[in-house]
Amino acid sequence: MSPRKVGVVAGLVRGRTVADALTILEHTPRRSALAVKKTILSAQANAEHNHGLKPDTLNIVAITVTPGPRLKRFRPAAHGRALPFMRRTSHITVIVDGEARGAKKAVAANKEAK
Repeated sequence: MSPRKVGVVAGLVRGRTVADALTILEHTPRRSALAVKKTILSAQANAEHNHGLKPDTLNIVAITVTPGPRLKRFRPAAHGRALPFMRRTSHITVIVDGEARGAKKAVAANKEAK
């Protein structure tokens, strides 16, 4: 997916909450909406499991789309010729931030209560 096409969809959700962004992307009739949605879901899971943030408070701080490697391909043309074209790819980066989850209670306190 070319960065130009993905960038249009990324602009729709920039600066919103993760829940709002996912709702917007579900109703966006573009193929690149699926790629952006998957990236936001991955960022949400990473924030929750790896960084201990509450999933309900997550906001999209930044979303960037940069060009990836271009693949050289050829398209058949008239008179047995082949015309070259570039298959463009994208790197999608999503940065989320939210409220930190509180520390869990110690297990030893639960054993003493029993």
